[in-house]
Amino acid sequence: MPKEYRTIDEVAGPLMLVRDVENVNFDELGEIELSNGEKRRCRVLEIDGSNALVQLFENSAGINLSNSKVRFLGRSMQLGVSIDMLSRVFDGLGRPIDGGPEILPEKRLDVNGLPMNPAARNYPQEFIQTGISAIDGLNTLVRGQKLPIFSASGLPHANLAAQIARQAKVRGTDEPFAVVFAAMGITFEESQFFIESFKETGAIDRTVMFLNLANDPAVERLATPKMALTAAEYLAFEKNMHVLVIMTDITNYADALREVSAARREVPGRRGYPGYMYTDLATIYERAGRQKGKNGSITLIPILTMPEDDKTHPIPDLTGYITEGQIILSRELFRKGVTPPIDVLPSLSRLKDKGIGEGKTRADHSSTMNQLFSAYARGKEAKELMVILGEAALTDIDKLYAKFAEAFEAEYVSQGYENNRSIEETLDIGWKLLSILPRSELKRISDEFLDKYYGKTGD
Repeated sequence: MPKEYRTIDEVAGPLMLVRDVENVNFDELGEIELSNGEKRRCRVLEIDGSNALVQLFENSAGINLSNSKVRFLGRSMQLGVSIDMLSRVFDGLGRPIDGGPEILPEKRLDVNGLPMNPAARNYPQEFIQTGISAIDGLNTLVRGQKLPIFSASGLPHANLAAQIARQAKVRGTDEPFAVVFAAMGITFEESQFFIESFKETGAIDRTVMFLNLANDPAVERLATPKMALTAAEYLAFEKNMHVLVIMTDITNYADALREVSAARREVPGRRGYPGYMYTDLATIYERAGRQKGKNGSITLIPILTMPEDDKTHPIPDLTGYITEGQIILSRELFRKGVTPPIDVLPSLSRLKDKGIGEGKTRADHSSTMNQLFSAYARGKEAKELMVILGEAALTDIDKLYAKFAEAFEAEYVSQGYENNRSIEETLDIGWKLLSILPRSELKRISDEFLDKYYGKTGD
């Protein structure tokens, strides 16, 4: 029988100090019983001699210091997992909120996960088709990769996330594919958008959803990604599924981290965020990957809104360090009506070379990708010159490049949120656009591919 303590000394925001405790460990779960019999959950954040600092999962309103009791449960936070989690919606602490029955767990797993030995990691090298040309063709997502999306407030990252969750698949395999979707601090409208979007297309049948809304406690936000990744690890490494984890919005997670850090009166780091934010984010992102000897894998797409559109802000900055590239959404393209507004030039997928080519996508993929990047960069320059000097100052070839850049944004990048393109369609559109330019300009593509594809793809 666990000991009960009536020695609550102080409550400050999401934190509570309990004195004279015995045999209590870091990260241990606790239960607070209020004088009216209501129970709330907490976890141990810090031990200082016989004093325990605990973090409340619910709000602290109504906790009477003298009449409330605390029990420590002797275990860290766990999630009951089962294959029945697919097609279900949970809150940030793993409790069902879709009106369905409780999950009968096959086992209970620690939400902190088990660290993966670097020597047991397999290199990500299988192509994942998202159906979005700007990602598949130019910044390819590979199975087991962590590829964040850098967005900004007001940009349609929710639509992009829903589209990836609906359309993503591993080609050439019949192994089961699942999506784990974790939302932190989103509005009720956004959460309904995701649920309805998945239900309409039937994608909900292969999706596990964890939703933490903006009016839920901030501390619950810190548990949500861990819950989601624990479910993903179970599906990937025990049920041999390809799992795509989508998290939105990491900025809300980092703000919750800052809130708890401020309540603990810690010395702040960059822009008020705690100094250990890098470590904390790494414990989330590094749970993606593949393991030797296991068929399953976890591919991670965290989505974050860059405060003030600033990619040097600590959250995108640290995320960019830990992960393998970034997909950047552009406000300029959004104003032009490009959907999705993916800015392909500063975007990057560091593992794309491993996931493309013959046997994976198509033999001409690598060279057409390089050529499209080069032509689009030159086309953008030509358009900028046109604004400054006027069209008359451009050479004929520069005018073609400017025409190419316009067509590239309108046809290749802008495809809408319902259009699911195969990689062959994406590559064919690329060739059609490259045919705007004279053959002599396509210096990054070998004659073999030029003979085969140049000017051959019809409208």
